[in-house]
Amino acid sequence: MTEPWTSDPGGPGTPIVLLHPGGTDSRSMSALAEAFGGARVVLVDRAGHGRTPDVDGPWHFADIAEELAGTVRSLGAGPVHLVGWSDGAIVGLHLALAHPDLVRSLVFGGAPFSVDGWHEGVLDCDPPRFMADAYAEVSPDPPEHWEVVTAKSRVLHTAEPAVTVAQLGGLDVPVLILCGDDDEVRLDHLAQMLEALPDGELAVVPRATHGLIVEQPDLVAQLVEAFHATDKSDGVAPRRRARH
Repeated sequence: MTEPWTSDPGGPGTPIVLLHPGGTDSRSMSALAEAFGGARVVLVDRAGHGRTPDVDGPWHFADIAEELAGTVRSLGAGPVHLVGWSDGAIVGLHLALAHPDLVRSLVFGGAPFSVDGWHEGVLDCDPPRFMADAYAEVSPDPPEHWEVVTAKSRVLHTAEPAVTVAQLGGLDVPVLILCGDDDEVRLDHLAQMLEALPDGELAVVPRATHGLIVEQPDLVAQLVEAFHATDKSDGVAPRRRARH
């Protein structure tokens, strides 16, 4: 098992662990990290991404979540807030399902809970060249290993994620589902996720794409901070939450 590269500034407060998309690394979360101001924000590069070397064999989201579990425990700060985007959100979901004691809340951004939630054709696109260049800048593996990384990613996305509605119904962690209205994930799929979660919220940002975390990081941070608030109201006529 590879120990993921981690940047942790320490300090008081519940850590906010940012989980990057696939094909990138924690640098893609830097604008969002800055938008959180003085919060304790922890950045992680998972195996085969950024500054963390790849591991032998195929990738599975559950395995990646187990590696992340070790990182969260090493923070020594109790349960943490997870903010994941795209593949990072799926990793966070698996961690919350397997180890709810480690997770105070989950922001599930720009991702489906099952592979059929992507819009048709999204997974057929080749990664842009700048991703390969960014990989070569910091990876401990040689630049040519990028081809191995992309091949593993393609295989992973043929079958995963494969979380069920029943599993979502048993998740005892608050979840904010977040996406752009022009995202790569189907909105009807995310609505189904919202209905299944015992404690879920949904925010759809207008005129935003799968790149929301770099398009509007300040707004994302505001939505996340509002989600983390402890004095939220359920409104004057709650329907869904009244069932739980």
